[in-house]
Amino acid sequence: MNRSIRRAWLAASCVFVLLLGSLSYIQFFDAKRLGEHAWNSRGMYESYGSQRGSIVVGGTEIASSVASNDGYDFQRTYSDPETYASLTGYFSSIYGATGLESAMNEELSGTSDRQFYDRLSQMFSGNSAQGATVELTVDTQLQQIAYNALQGHKGAIAVMNPRTGEVLALVSSPSYDPNELSSHNNESVLAAYERLNADPARPLMNRAIGGDTYAPGSTFKIIDAVAALESGKYTKDSVIPNPQNLPLPGTTASLPNYVNGQCATRADATIEWALAQSCNTPFAQIAMDLGQEKIAKTAQNFGYGDSSLSIPLSVSESVFPSNMTDSQLAQAAIGQYDVKTTPLQVAMMSSAIANDGVQMKPNLIRSVKSHSLSTLYEFSAEKWRTSTSADTAQQVKEWMVNNVDNGIASGAAVDGVKVAGKTGTAEIGTTGLNNAWFTGFAPADNPQVAVAVVYEGVDTAEGASLAAPAAKQIFEAVLNR
Repeated sequence: MNRSIRRAWLAASCVFVLLLGSLSYIQFFDAKRLGEHAWNSRGMYESYGSQRGSIVVGGTEIASSVASNDGYDFQRTYSDPETYASLTGYFSSIYGATGLESAMNEELSGTSDRQFYDRLSQMFSGNSAQGATVELTVDTQLQQIAYNALQGHKGAIAVMNPRTGEVLALVSSPSYDPNELSSHNNESVLAAYERLNADPARPLMNRAIGGDTYAPGSTFKIIDAVAALESGKYTKDSVIPNPQNLPLPGTTASLPNYVNGQCATRADATIEWALAQSCNTPFAQIAMDLGQEKIAKTAQNFGYGDSSLSIPLSVSESVFPSNMTDSQLAQAAIGQYDVKTTPLQVAMMSSAIANDGVQMKPNLIRSVKSHSLSTLYEFSAEKWRTSTSADTAQQVKEWMVNNVDNGIASGAAVDGVKVAGKTGTAEIGTTGLNNAWFTGFAPADNPQVAVAVVYEGVDTAEGASLAAPAAKQIFEAVLNR
């Protein structure tokens, strides 16, 4: 009997130790992971019981928590919701949080390590927990201009200060109303999400920094131009054959030249003229001459292949493919084949040229202030990488100014101001439609703003009437202040 009791006692003790160990592990070591798990809504429900901090742009709250009378203490609400949805994301008790609501969740909910003493003070004072206020670098006027410019189209616009890395506007179109997904009415939230998720236009996808990413088209020729100058094999005076069709090695196919500019008027071209008219065949030849390794390294210097970028929204990695044949490299050199990028990456590329070859780290957050008004974070410009030399950047800058003054990027011209720019047209399938690009900065001699614009699924004429003029509106808004 004693042996049986002893065995039972030992078994019970083991079970107790195992349970205690499991509970201790969950409480002290695994709590953070479980709390952030997508299927754990407990933390989200608790967050509704506290006053979540506001997201602020230009002194105006674009996301805030207001008192609720429906069983929760607070309701998350968004002002001018569709204009800012690509920034705020949504905060839903069913679907969790996206956008800055997710990326800055600890600060907004008041649970970050830096807010420990605030939580302690609120606990002893008997006040309910309150989150921090997150102020963005976004410019309200530029965000509105970008949003308006994209209405009725799929696409995205990213705007930066090239000297500091501050993100001044970030818009994805079509947009959506995050209030629909942050409602406390579960039935309406489920219906709204089902409708938005089923929409073939994919409004929940942030095209400016992620989603499926885009072929950059001829905006990639900026990287080709940098690679050519850096190689020492080409100078600003180099003349390159400019055939209307370039036979692709190892295939029976040919790469056609761009047909809508003046490429057909010259059998040979300088890099400056080829860039201004966006001729394909000279840049394909440059890439095959320099080789895949050099073009890939130059692209990497501008941010391609970087999977670590967070602004603090996660930014999809831009890709320059590897292990290509010469014919594939020729297509990649004009931003086609399997080259993929985000509008933010393209704006970062232009920003590096504008900033004498130095690429600054893009950032959306100007400051984070706790409920007690102590500053938890304040923006400071941060060098991200050196993309190229100041001399090379200056030469490419001059070529980009010529693109606007005398080339096919003239739609971005602003009277009395030197504007640098480059257009791009990326074919999508065999539909005859394209993704139309513009990227550039102004003033070229003292850059204050850099921009990347993309419109999806437009014909060549429509793309030309949309992309560069949208950038022009942004340039004018900055320069007229």
